[in-house]
Amino acid sequence: MTIPCGARAQLVAMLATLALGVFAAGLAPGAARAEIATQYQVETDLTCQCGCGLTVHSCNHLNCGSGIPLKKEIGEQIAQGKTRDEILSHFSTKYGEKILSSPTTSGFNIAAWTVPFVAIALGGLFIGVVLVRWRRFTDGPDAAAGVAPPSTTDPDLKAKLDRALAELDRRS
Repeated sequence: MTIPCGARAQLVAMLATLALGVFAAGLAPGAARAEIATQYQVETDLTCQCGCGLTVHSCNHLNCGSGIPLKKEIGEQIAQGKTRDEILSHFSTKYGEKILSSPTTSGFNIAAWTVPFVAIALGGLFIGVVLVRWRRFTDGPDAAAGVAPPSTTDPDLKAKLDRALAELDRRS
């Protein structure tokens, strides 16, 4: 089936309008959608205080004595028009820094972010230095000059081994 050029352009325009309409309908309640996204963001930035170790959003206790009131309080803070940072600051002041799901990047907490990477880098550097020195020590100056190390093989043991191998060959 062939579609004339003009009809094809109209079909594309109608499909684009339809897709734009569906997209816009999904975003129609803009304030509510922004509130839900903010609610989700704040819930994932806070740790539930019930002892599960999960975020407020992910807490899987059915009647959690901590998660449910925290979600309600987050909703109230959002309804007051507070920003994400203001809400997190409020909870941090109220419960202490332990409620934040990740350490802040200021003060002493910067060590929580940097020390692991510094330790890995220093460990890699140490291993590299040890390997280079170990290789120099095992190679020695004679290996670089192409001189073979002296043989420490006992001629009597070599002759005994040759006889035993020859005997083994004759038997098989």
